[in-house]
Amino acid sequence: MKVVLNQDIKGLGKKLQVVEVSEGYARNFLLPKKLANIADNKSLNEAKTKKQAIAFKKDVELEEANKNKEKIEKIYIEFREKQGAGGKLFGSVTEKEIALRLKEKVGIDVNKKKISLKEPIKQLGNYVAEIKLYEGVIAKLKIVVVGV
Repeated sequence: MKVVLNQDIKGLGKKLQVVEVSEGYARNFLLPKKLANIADNKSLNEAKTKKQAIAFKKDVELEEANKNKEKIEKIYIEFREKQGAGGKLFGSVTEKEIALRLKEKVGIDVNKKKISLKEPIKQLGNYVAEIKLYEGVIAKLKIVVVGV
């Protein structure tokens, strides 16, 4: 019996995939628990429409991420911090501060967990932060830390 899965099922398939299962498995387990629907014309068309909607949404998000990447890589963010002896900062510049400045300067809201630094920013100088905007889209943001 062919069914359309309503969610991912380990060992069977992904959401919206059409799979062949035994009639007993479908009638006694998948259908009562609403894990799948019988693959008739209506459910096949719904699955096809949902797949197209998901693909369209991913394309739009990818395009938006690429636009944001171009914006981010054209700019730099400057931090003016107090420093002690040898150019060492009192405290450090964190991912949270970088995300706030990025939102102020460009208007792009980025989760601080998506920002990665190779090393903590604890001294004056130039740094590069990698920002994961989307799956496979990583922007490099230039950061300049100067003393007050």
